Amino acid sequence: MNGTEGSNFYVPMSNKTGVVRSPFLYPQFYLAEPWKYSALAAYMFFLIVTGFPVNFLTLFVTIQHKKLRTALNYILLNLATANLLMIVFGFTTTMYSSMNGYFVFGTTMCYFEGFFATFGGEMALWSLVVLAVERYIVICKPMGNFRFGTSHALIGVSFTWIMALSCCAPPIFGWSRYIPEGMQCSCGPDYYTLNPKYNNFSFVIYMFTVHFSIPLTIIFFCYGRLLCAVKEAAAAQQESATTQKAEKEVTRMVVIMVVGFLICWLPYASVAAYIFTHQGADFGAIFMTIPSFFAKSSALYNPVIYIFMNKQFRQCMVTTLFCGKNPFEDEESGTSQTKTEVSSVSTTQVSPA
Repeated sequence: MNGTEGSNFYVPMSNKTGVVRSPFLYPQFYLAEPWKYSALAAYMFFLIVTGFPVNFLTLFVTIQHKKLRTALNYILLNLATANLLMIVFGFTTTMYSSMNGYFVFGTTMCYFEGFFATFGGEMALWSLVVLAVERYIVICKPMGNFRFGTSHALIGVSFTWIMALSCCAPPIFGWSRYIPEGMQCSCGPDYYTLNPKYNNFSFVIYMFTVHFSIPLTIIFFCYGRLLCAVKEAAAAQQESATTQKAEKEVTRMVVIMVVGFLICWLPYASVAAYIFTHQGADFGAIFMTIPSFFAKSSALYNPVIYIFMNKQFRQCMVTTLFCGKNPFEDEESGTSQTKTEVSSVSTTQVSPA
């Protein structure tokens, strides 16, 4: 084995030289130079100071403006809430650990941080599943003229929490475990060992099957069918031009969110799968650190996509930031008559975006 396994950690370096120490007790500067740990801390600081206000603003603006409280927006607010939890309870501990060169908070907080990191990723994935299914039902109409209302949105939100918790909670109760990974400053599920004490093998198979492969299959199926339906509707002119445009606006936003998720999380999942299927393989600490920390940027991109692609939300946000006034209102008044919020499309057949 080219790594060193302890009772609650796995360091990707052989201890033949005797330099490997517990990542809960000693700086891990033998894995990477101190400046690299400082760079990780700076990166996490950037995600905190940008991700927190953007996600908080998303929640605050929606709460302040009743017209934004639509069914589809409940799912997007759910994402913002999950991101805030991940930032407050996960990113802060990771940043401080990176500043010190090891996970200074001990094994209990490692489980805590690993839980919220996994929770955030799974909440994003299952929220995208709900959005994909909603788009499929609204546009492809397998259930007729189905209206996606508030009750359905709340069911969708509950579903995302159940699925996310069913993925990140088992290690807390003994099915697998959370351990420091990469440069040993952040924690995640144990892909590195087949420790029979924790049944790691069965958990990783469960995680990759139920909480990665299946949701991605659902997403790709829904958007495959959706693409065909949009082309058929456009060819047959079954909907008005404004309705088609509105549906395309919403669909484009959700598709971009899916692409963003894949860009952030697919490298991490691929590296984790490689490590799991090549037990004992020789790999450096940075090999897992870069995709792990890059995946954390997902807490920032979703609200940014939502803000940039939802015109009504942008208008409400500007009104909130400028204490009830919108200095850009005159510039946008010419187009605002023909466009309503993107998020309202899911609740009716004809409201344009």
